[in-house]
Amino acid sequence: MTPEAPLLLGSGQLLDGALVSAFLQNIPDSVYFKDRDSRFIAVSASMLRHMGMTSDAEILGKTDFELFAEGHAGLAFADEQRIMRTGDPVIGQVEKECWPDGRVTWVLTSKLALHDDEGEVVGTIGISKDITAQKAMESSLEQTRRELAQASRLAGMAEVATGVLHNVGNVLNSLNVSANVIAAGLRESKVDRLERVADLLRAHAGDLRAFLRSDPKGRMIPEFLSVLAQHFLEERARLLRELEALEQNIGHIKEIVIMQQAYATVAGVREPLSPVALMEDSLRMTAADLARSDLMVAREFEACPSVLAERGKVMQILINLIRNARYAVEAGSCGDKRITLRVQAPTADTVRFTITDNGVGIAPENLTRIFGHGFTTRVGGHGFGLHTSALAAKEMHGRLSVESPGPDQGAAFVLELPAVPVPAAEPPAP
Repeated sequence: MTPEAPLLLGSGQLLDGALVSAFLQNIPDSVYFKDRDSRFIAVSASMLRHMGMTSDAEILGKTDFELFAEGHAGLAFADEQRIMRTGDPVIGQVEKECWPDGRVTWVLTSKLALHDDEGEVVGTIGISKDITAQKAMESSLEQTRRELAQASRLAGMAEVATGVLHNVGNVLNSLNVSANVIAAGLRESKVDRLERVADLLRAHAGDLRAFLRSDPKGRMIPEFLSVLAQHFLEERARLLRELEALEQNIGHIKEIVIMQQAYATVAGVREPLSPVALMEDSLRMTAADLARSDLMVAREFEACPSVLAERGKVMQILINLIRNARYAVEAGSCGDKRITLRVQAPTADTVRFTITDNGVGIAPENLTRIFGHGFTTRVGGHGFGLHTSALAAKEMHGRLSVESPGPDQGAAFVLELPAVPVPAAEPPAP
């Protein structure tokens, strides 16, 4: 493991053997000395333990090719030959150790040239710290981060889907009302009275003229038919109105479903999109929620270039911001409840979506925390929506920010996305 005699390096003596032995026996990291052929000539006790060995006889005189998988051994050999050739050390390099039995370990290693007492390069010296546990923890943390990001994204998508189902549910309620009105109208129809008149006329078919002129019941039939005809005309008009409402609501459901399908695109696909159309679509998708609230929605849309973004992600962000604005306005104390939607192009390469409300506002200390994972100030909120929206904006090379003067003074959320580059004008033909 460690030499008791002086450690001879080349033609000279570098260090006293007892001193080297004490150093290699007690240092907690793996330390090794190699000759010019990259053969081990001395190793620390900790390295033997790392290698699963009990005696230095198991390693001295061997190379990495006899101990590790060829890929790792080849890289280590190349490093050492370069160090001996150039004198340039390797400091703090993360190395992946691949063992013949398939095991993988990680070390943080530094290597430098080993000189004899005449200054000649006679090998290399290396020191490695086992960071396998640290790498496993980093990998676990990264996996957890990805899972949290995915959970946040799914929560945001679920929020959009919940909004879609909510809107469809409201329309279905209207469908149910129209269907009940039509069914009640048919059940209460006076068509059976027309059948009784027909029975009377058939019974007096032989003396129909006399019946209509002289019989008290017969004289009432013309007026009765006139009244019944007017009733049927009114009933038909009413049922037609309900059928039209039924058709409109069915069309509304189809529109919501088609719109949702249009935004359920493959993740990562960015395309030119109309900012105004995106904002209008988000309004339609939240129409049922907004209709139940006693608030005013104002539009301030400017002519803007298209944005280069993903449909689904933009929809997720805008729907979330509009719904949050509605919650803020409903919880606020302002009598004139208002949400203002703006679309602007502050620069040639940026399009800005702004959702402003005059609701509960945001405390200054929360402005820097509002997009944090799990942070929410709303009762029943989960803190995923804004966090997911901020991540989605970043993934599209955009930015989501917020401004608020303070509590009870409203807030403005701003989504900025890159505009589609305008092609350069072609030079005029000569």
